[in-house]
Amino acid sequence: MKFADRLVGKGLDFFVIVKLISYNLAWMVVLVVPMAVLVASLMAFGGMSQRNEIAVMKASGISTYRMILPTFLASIVIAYLLVQFNNHVYPNANHAAKNLMIDISNKKPTLSLVPGVFSTEVDNYAILARKIDQKTNLLEDITLYDYSDRKSLNIVTAKKGKIYFASDQEKLILDMQNGEIHSTDNFDENLYRKIVFENHKIAMPASQFTFKQSNVGTSRSERELGAPKMQLIVDSLSGVKKRYIKIHDDFLAGNFNIDTVRSRLTSETTSSGSRRMFLQIENKMRNDKNNILSGIRRLVRNQAEINKYKVEIHKKYSLPVACIVFILIGAPLGTMTRKGGFGMAAGISLIFFTIYWAFLISGEKLADRGLFSPFWGMWSANFILGALGVYLTYKTARERVTLNFDFLKKLLPKNFRNIQRNNENY
Repeated sequence: MKFADRLVGKGLDFFVIVKLISYNLAWMVVLVVPMAVLVASLMAFGGMSQRNEIAVMKASGISTYRMILPTFLASIVIAYLLVQFNNHVYPNANHAAKNLMIDISNKKPTLSLVPGVFSTEVDNYAILARKIDQKTNLLEDITLYDYSDRKSLNIVTAKKGKIYFASDQEKLILDMQNGEIHSTDNFDENLYRKIVFENHKIAMPASQFTFKQSNVGTSRSERELGAPKMQLIVDSLSGVKKRYIKIHDDFLAGNFNIDTVRSRLTSETTSSGSRRMFLQIENKMRNDKNNILSGIRRLVRNQAEINKYKVEIHKKYSLPVACIVFILIGAPLGTMTRKGGFGMAAGISLIFFTIYWAFLISGEKLADRGLFSPFWGMWSANFILGALGVYLTYKTARERVTLNFDFLKKLLPKNFRNIQRNNENY
C-alpha cells in the first residue's frame, strides 16, 4: 500500500501491479506464519478445553505432553518449510520486486511527479508540472528551479516537455519546448539574463529519483540473498578484517613515533643531508600513519557489514524456530484460558507477538550498531519465550490452572467481538 497511490490508475498494466503486490507479499509470509501458529494453537487447545475434551483425555490417561506432541512435531515441519522459504523464495521475491520497480521507473519516470506540486526529489532542482500524462510522460506548463550553480539561480519555464532517463540510467533528461530561462546572479543583484528557446534539454542526476536504483538488476542486498550465500560474504569480509588487523598490529609493533625519530636525528647531526633524510622519513611515517587510520575506518565499516549480514542470517532461522516456541506457549495457554474463539486467541497472540517483535527489532538495531551480538539479538526472544513456554507446559501438565483473559477482547475491533459472540452462541 506504500506506493499504491503512485501506481494505480497511471497507465500501468493490471498484471504488472498484481506481480508487484505478489512479490512484496513474501516478507509478510515470514511474519504471518509464526503468528498463525500461535493463534491456531490457542484456538485448538482452547476449544478442546472449553468443550472439556482436555479433561476427558487426561481422565483417560493421556498426558499433556502427549497431547502437545503432534502439534509440536507439526511446528517443526512448518519451521523447516519456512527456513526453505526464507532461503530460496523470499530472497528471489525481493530481488524480483526490486527489478520490477526499476523497470517501472525506467518506463514511467513521471510516477513521482504530482500535477501542481513541486517535486524536490532530484538534488538541486525543483520541478513543477501543472499537467502530466502518465502514459506518454508528457508534461505541460513546466516551471523548474535550478540550484545546481551556487553563483546563480536559473528559473526555466516551458509550455510543454517530456521527461525520461538517459541510456545509462544515470541522468534524468527533461526535454522542453517553447520556453524561457531567467538567470540571476547571487552575488550581483543588478545582473539579470533572459533567454527564449524553442528546444532546451536539462540533464539532472537520477540517483535520488524515486524508484531509481544504483545497481540495476545485478547486485543483491542482504535481504535478497539466502543464508548460505550471505555466509560466503561474511567469510570474505572476515578475511579482509584479519588483513586490516594484521596491518594495524604490524604498524604498532614497529613503534613508529615521529617525535622520537625527530629528536634522535636532531641530536645526532644537523647536516643538510641528514635533515633531508629526516624529512623523507617523517613524510613516509606520516603517510603510513594516514594509511593506518584509513585502514581503521575501513575496519569499522567492514565490521558493520559483517554484523548486517549476520543479523539477516540468524533472522532466517530464528523466525522459523518461533513457530516451535509459540506452540509451547499457545498449547498450555489455550488449555488454561478454556476459550477457543478467535477473539481470545487474537488478543493473547497480539501480546506475545508484540513482545517477540520488540525483542527482534531492538536486537537487530543494537546488533547492526555493534552494541549487541547478532546471535543474541536475533535469538534472545526465542530463548526467553521458549523458557516461558516450557514452564507453562510443565505447569499445565502438573496441575489444572485456569486463566481469565476476557479483558483482552476490548483490544479487538467491535466487528471481531461480534464474530466471537456469534460463534460462542452457535
